[in-house]
Amino acid sequence: MIKEKIRQPAVAGLFYPDVPSILNADIERMFENAKDIIGDKKINGEIKAIIAPHAGYMYSGQTAAVAYSLIRGKDYDTVVVVSPSHREYFDAISIYDGKAYKTPLGEIEIDIELAEKIYEKGKGLIEISSYGHKLEHAVEVHLPFLQKALNHFKLVPIVMGDQKADYCFRLGDILGDVLAGRNALLVASTDLSHYYTYDVAVKLDKIVIDDVANFDEVKLMDDLEQQRCEACGGGPTVAVMHAAKKLGADKSEVLYYCNSGDVTGDKTGVVGYLSAVLFKQVG
Repeated sequence: MIKEKIRQPAVAGLFYPDVPSILNADIERMFENAKDIIGDKKINGEIKAIIAPHAGYMYSGQTAAVAYSLIRGKDYDTVVVVSPSHREYFDAISIYDGKAYKTPLGEIEIDIELAEKIYEKGKGLIEISSYGHKLEHAVEVHLPFLQKALNHFKLVPIVMGDQKADYCFRLGDILGDVLAGRNALLVASTDLSHYYTYDVAVKLDKIVIDDVANFDEVKLMDDLEQQRCEACGGGPTVAVMHAAKKLGADKSEVLYYCNSGDVTGDKTGVVGYLSAVLFKQVG
């Protein structure tokens, strides 16, 4: 089922630099800037999951870097990235069917054993395929941050072709069951509202922020379905929150929020970005 192919970068040079030295320097700079945003913040617990955006680094890279700065130097055997599908619709959830994902910083090996366990647990819902992976940016943009933040790790990249509630909670249950007892990190890939004026975007995004801060994936799913708010990776976020709870996370903390208007100064039509961590509190 897993083939010898390697998924080549699709958006290097577009969403983030394709020159390794420049990419390294950009991420280092964003990690340094994260200290100005959250100071010497420490999470008093075991980080089970991250929620972070997937736009071009110019727009959302700093927001993502805030979350990734908190896992810098930590050891995880596997990182499971759950992403929406922007480029193609398919009625399933897809784990990449190759042996690695490549970025300008090198190849990341797919955790084939874990991928196959997830597939076996989710047969009929989850498939091992290239659907959603060929040109999708919402997995890829997280990988250089992970390569810079972590020591050696394997990857399970998952793309949701449909984000209906049943799929989100079933995926969360499957991940929670399969990852139990493993040293794994979950990453939910999402941006928030798209192309509203600045003030409207802030109001819409606050609904997502509050649901994440309250660690309430059921309300988040309902708010998304009732169109009270928007998040292109809302389904992956719900799935990851649900899985993180099953893995013992009992606290969610929103770290940073901004939108593209804060970056460019153009507030006529903005995209919102959020970063958060889900963790198991010590004691």
